[in-house]
Amino acid sequence: MSRGHYCVGLDIGSAEIRAVIAQEISRDDPLRVVGMGRTPSFGMRRGVVVDTDSVAKACNIALEQAERMAGHAAEDVVVSISGTEIICQNALGVVAVGRADGEVTEDDMTRVMDEVRARLTMPLNREIIHVIPRDYRLDDQKNIKDPLGMHGVRLEMNALIVSGSTSHLKNISRSLEQAGVSVENFVVEPIASAEAVLSTKQKELGAVLINIGGSTTSMVVFEDGDLLHLSILPVGSGHITNDIAIGLRTSIEVAEAVKLQYGSALPDEIGKKDEVDLSLFDSQEDAVVSRQHIAEIIEARFEEILNVVNSELKSIGREELLPGGAILTGGGALLPGAVELAKRVLRLPVQIGYPKPLGGILDQVDTPQFATVVGLLLLAQANRVNKHTFSPNMMHGMMMKVRRLAKKFLP
Repeated sequence: MSRGHYCVGLDIGSAEIRAVIAQEISRDDPLRVVGMGRTPSFGMRRGVVVDTDSVAKACNIALEQAERMAGHAAEDVVVSISGTEIICQNALGVVAVGRADGEVTEDDMTRVMDEVRARLTMPLNREIIHVIPRDYRLDDQKNIKDPLGMHGVRLEMNALIVSGSTSHLKNISRSLEQAGVSVENFVVEPIASAEAVLSTKQKELGAVLINIGGSTTSMVVFEDGDLLHLSILPVGSGHITNDIAIGLRTSIEVAEAVKLQYGSALPDEIGKKDEVDLSLFDSQEDAVVSRQHIAEIIEARFEEILNVVNSELKSIGREELLPGGAILTGGGALLPGAVELAKRVLRLPVQIGYPKPLGGILDQVDTPQFATVVGLLLLAQANRVNKHTFSPNMMHGMMMKVRRLAKKFLP
């Protein structure tokens, strides 16, 4: 990669859209963050586009903020994809090694990946997003991580296929086309978050990353360095806010402010006499409520989220069996008491996950909320160096090279 190359990540979340522009000075130095933008995520519901115009405008706002800060255009953007209809499944591909001397070449690697996709019968309403190699087999030798340059006759690839609904992917594509975004790749959100947060050791030991977003919670499980499972669940920290609003009979805005300032997932650690005056958040409110009652509401919903995660772990035989533990990230991870409650429910070591350190304006992106967009930047960088380490965006027709001049025509 040439000196001064720029990477751009766009995280289209259910609660907020975040854009970050980073510059690569050299391969040995961390990416340098030079621009950041964020805006409320209008037009999204549970990770799915429900209003393409609103999503297009929100993406433009975030990207323009980042461009002004960076002094550089946001081109070749890597974009996150979420949504509860995203699923993963295992697949196998087999090809004969092409060269007469049996040496595995780049062409063999490409052909075996194409074979994996061809063997998998995908319904008409679904499209493949990622084909992620897990391991290879060359003749009788198993569990090979990179067979390039090795010798054999029969090459097999065990892969994880991640797919999404065609309508969802087309709606995202349409929104980005309206925004004039030039897309380099699409990456499923939990994969990007894991790239930013999990260490190599955690992936080897076995760990689950839990990204608690606004209206969804995504999880991704690694073991022996391989991606084992991922899922996006239809519940997030926004549901906690909704519960508080109902429980306190107040507005969503007041409920969110109360959650952020006085919220806790551990009601037993709060005094029974501690109270919150709602008039501090809205002059039209006159109620004084128990802070312990607020914590009980939060605990109930947060425990539900963790129980759904536990059910997913049980379905793949990894409940209470991940030595690397659970790593919480996303905005919901910062809720006081989240780690302690997660330890109790999941019965695993638990910690808050922060993105890997970058250079530049670190104070802008070094929080769990930016884990996904930092992961997008890191994957963009890695994908340019080695096309076989990770191959995102296997969607037909989703590579758009539309110049962002069109954005100025949006109202």
